[in-house]
Amino acid sequence: MERTALVTGGAGYIGMLACAELAAGGRRVRALDNLLHGQREQADQLRAQGVELVEGDIRDPDARARALAGVDEVVHLAAIVGDPACAVDPALAHEVNVEGSRALVRDAREAGVARMVFASTCSNYGRMADPTVPITEDGELAPVSLYAEQKVGIERALLEDDFAPLLPTCLRFATVYGVAPRMRFDLTVNEFTRDLWAGKHLEVFGEQFWRPYAHVRDVARAVVLVLDTEVERVGRRVFNVGRSGENYRKLDLVEEIRRQTDRGEVSYVARTEDPRDYKVSFDRIRAELGFETLMTVPDGIAEVLAGLEAGRFGDAFARAHRNTD
Repeated sequence: MERTALVTGGAGYIGMLACAELAAGGRRVRALDNLLHGQREQADQLRAQGVELVEGDIRDPDARARALAGVDEVVHLAAIVGDPACAVDPALAHEVNVEGSRALVRDAREAGVARMVFASTCSNYGRMADPTVPITEDGELAPVSLYAEQKVGIERALLEDDFAPLLPTCLRFATVYGVAPRMRFDLTVNEFTRDLWAGKHLEVFGEQFWRPYAHVRDVARAVVLVLDTEVERVGRRVFNVGRSGENYRKLDLVEEIRRQTDRGEVSYVARTEDPRDYKVSFDRIRAELGFETLMTVPDGIAEVLAGLEAGRFGDAFARAHRNTD
């Protein structure tokens, strides 16, 4: 029987590709998005692909009701995404990321939705005592930002409370990069690549800190894989999403970009305000679900450079390509 999947934030950076992957797998797809970043072009693309778009906010009960009607599965991506965006307006971040998520979960349960994938983040691990040892899903959570604190809170509710018949799966995404229909240039790999390609002087803070990275298409593929897996294997569980070999320092990222372009200049600036420092293990999703990423950071850099050279993104410094001013 054909399943219907709702993707909240479906016109976003990950959401556009998640909708495409779900549709390619034979599902009916509905997207709920308030088009916060002016994604009119992306909205038209979704409709052209056969995705039903509900323009609305997850904080709006009527929008949630319309979006959830007849739905079997929910992919919850909608959020004020990232530490900088949450810091700009903490009250809004709480309304959307906490209250909006709680309301969506409650309404989905009452609507009889069977499955939910909750988009979380590896930022939940914060600063590790020994960042050279990759942390697993069972490791200590030590969020150091409002965004990660909010994700940890929703995760705990989903895993500890009973929302039957709804069975959630929490996916902790590595830092995402790569080309997508709703392009973002406020993500480390994409931003560094753009700035050096444009011949700018790039100042890098915390170049020695570790972070995992995953391509946006691989993240979308992981979402669909979880929904295609028997619920007994993934329900009320957590999976890190990425590849164990794709942990990098910012220094490593710059060196890799330098291998592919000689433009721009780089300087390293000492700063300790962002204490996140963690390597992450992605062995569970590989061993238990057979998930393998198809792209690496060098692949993503090459892809972004090619897109910039082709003028694919218009003004790569435009407000539409970032989540904060």
